[in-house]
Amino acid sequence: MEEVKILIACEESQIVCKAFRDRGHEAYSCDILPTRGNPFWHFRQDITKLLDSYQDDYWDLVILHPDCTKMAVSGNRWYGRGTPGHQERQEAIEWTITLWELAVNKSKSTCLENPISVIFKYLAYQKLQYIQPWMFGHGETKKTGLALFNLPELEPTNMVEGREQRIWKMPPGENRKRDRSETFQGIADAFAEQWG
Repeated sequence: MEEVKILIACEESQIVCKAFRDRGHEAYSCDILPTRGNPFWHFRQDITKLLDSYQDDYWDLVILHPDCTKMAVSGNRWYGRGTPGHQERQEAIEWTITLWELAVNKSKSTCLENPISVIFKYLAYQKLQYIQPWMFGHGETKKTGLALFNLPELEPTNMVEGREQRIWKMPPGENRKRDRSETFQGIADAFAEQWG
């Protein structure tokens, strides 16, 4: 298998990064937060500035995990039209469009992951696919969209029973946002096996 250069944006957990590393690829994470993984594989900085520093098509694959708080449809109550947070949503959309366009230019293939979100109608992708954790070995629900550019759709790897809404039911806590946004290991493995 040929080694590919992969950048996982807005990921401090390194779950996806490690899945690619475990398969022999040169993978790095990037986030403004420090990583909980290997700091030698992590860029702690603004992803747009990092991407802008590379030549076009430098990365073989960029996977984007932009913060969904203000863009998720579930946040319409706080960020929809006519709410005090609507301007924050518009700013998040504009930032994410810039991120997407940079990633498409700086890589051969790009994926942007977000739950059911308003962002997808603003991106120039080739395919939009929705996946669930139960398609990849986790008996849970969390409908997640993948905007794909020069990538095939992700194929389910382990369809399992169970439709627990663990993410939705998480109680308030210091790490709730972080824990809700982590990529399921089965999905990370599918990214690495099918796109690496």
